[in-house]
Amino acid sequence: MLRRAVYIVFLLLFSKVLLAQSPGESYHWIEFTDKNGTEYSIDQPKKFLSQRAIDRRKRQNIEIDETDLPVSKAYTDSLQSMGFMIMHTSKWLNGCTIASSDPMLINQLSKINFISSFQLSKPAIQKKSAIIKFEKAEIWKETIDSTYYGASLVQIAQMNGLTLHQQGFRGKGLHIAVLDNGFLNSNQIAAFDSLWLNERIAAFRDFVNPGGNVFQEGGHGTNVLSAMGACLPQQLIGTAPDASYYLLRTEDDGSEYIIEEDNWVAGAEYADSLGADIVNSSLGYAFFDDPSTDHTYADMDGQTTRVTKAANMASAKGILVCNSAGNEGNKSWHYIIAPSDGDRVMAVGAVDSKGAPASFTSFGPASDGDIKPNVSAMGVSAALTETSGEIVRSNGTSFSSPLLAGMAACLWQAFPHATSAEIKEAIEQSGSLFASPDNRLGYGIPDFGMAMYLLLKKYLPDELKNADWHVFPNPISDRLQILWLHEKMFSECRVQLISTRGNLSFDRIFPESSRINLSNLANLPSGLLILKLTSEEKTTTFKIVKR
Repeated sequence: MLRRAVYIVFLLLFSKVLLAQSPGESYHWIEFTDKNGTEYSIDQPKKFLSQRAIDRRKRQNIEIDETDLPVSKAYTDSLQSMGFMIMHTSKWLNGCTIASSDPMLINQLSKINFISSFQLSKPAIQKKSAIIKFEKAEIWKETIDSTYYGASLVQIAQMNGLTLHQQGFRGKGLHIAVLDNGFLNSNQIAAFDSLWLNERIAAFRDFVNPGGNVFQEGGHGTNVLSAMGACLPQQLIGTAPDASYYLLRTEDDGSEYIIEEDNWVAGAEYADSLGADIVNSSLGYAFFDDPSTDHTYADMDGQTTRVTKAANMASAKGILVCNSAGNEGNKSWHYIIAPSDGDRVMAVGAVDSKGAPASFTSFGPASDGDIKPNVSAMGVSAALTETSGEIVRSNGTSFSSPLLAGMAACLWQAFPHATSAEIKEAIEQSGSLFASPDNRLGYGIPDFGMAMYLLLKKYLPDELKNADWHVFPNPISDRLQILWLHEKMFSECRVQLISTRGNLSFDRIFPESSRINLSNLANLPSGLLILKLTSEEKTTTFKIVKR
């Protein structure tokens, strides 16, 4: 199927970049001393941020500051005039990645007064990589069941995500940036037809090989995108099938050098500038082909590595950053990997369909003691789309993270005035282990019905401000959530479902609480039902439609 090219209307301010990474060139990360001489001002943000990026900041009361300003053009022009090529620039970290094949020129870096420090990112002579980029998990074809969700049902239902979907919250209006190794055939696979037909592939860009085609590189990103964006009824449904996506290649399959952190930083800043709400990164960094640049567990303190600093900054700009915790759990070095250690980052571990920790999911905590992972989702036998278009299952925190990120988009759609921090907090507080988090699953598996309840109490719609109960979804199919809208919990409550003929379909007494979750209602008769709630406080009835 031919795809119409997607063009970015907003012109982002990036310095001249390499058209390709040339053999024999070494790459260095440079930090500047300041932004003196910048031609931009925080009083005119439209010159370096899209309106969508500005609006996101306004909604969350985030001020535009000097970290939003592009780096000094005087400095980058000076480096280029000396003979360096600029690969990326970073306004957040006030630096850039440069390339040169001239050792004598590189020796001059220490003499330049506007450079505060520099570090080798990728050597000119590269070893054959011994790093396993992505776990070679067993992949097998999926036997599809007949439900709307097909192979996706368990991984969404495990997080009580159906509660949001059934109310129409499927990520519409939210923009998710996917940082990965490429999106091979994502412009041809039927699972993504609805994204293309509705122009919800909003941008794509290659930060490894600028100007390259992300649809001819790496299939891992295709798998990851399908966990969120796929829409094949009765086969595979992503957690956010109605969201829009930016497809950003930052990972180089051919090697593992710290330049990939530079690529990640550039990708995240690009996503911010476009106005992304969520970043999903199924990537992580600890060990490299140059061992001298390896990270230590002490570095996993939430603020040391370059990629973690950028992830924290993205969060500070109002973006929810979801990152795979890592697949190191059954290795000698079994800790989380950057940037999942970030103080503000939602690190996602992996469980199986029964909620047990995956053997490979990386351990927390962060080295500074922060609880990591933050939460967990299904990463064992997760249902995905392969680059061939087949529905398959695979393992890894690479897939639990996008499942969670997509559900976060649905929750945010329901509460558009919430901040990224409030969305993150509600998800954590809804976790199955919130009262007793551990180092394998963090706060546990989120319950998005509970997360919705927590935010509902904070952002109560006007029509519910004088109500006692909130009942959703309506119509129902299998589940019904009943929320008590007062601070003090209700006393013992009798819940009855009665047909229009007076037949009692459901009758149960629930103990003191503030929330009732009814499940396994699929066998109730279709049509109009009367929900009757009787407590010490009062008796209330609702009309409910059973599909």
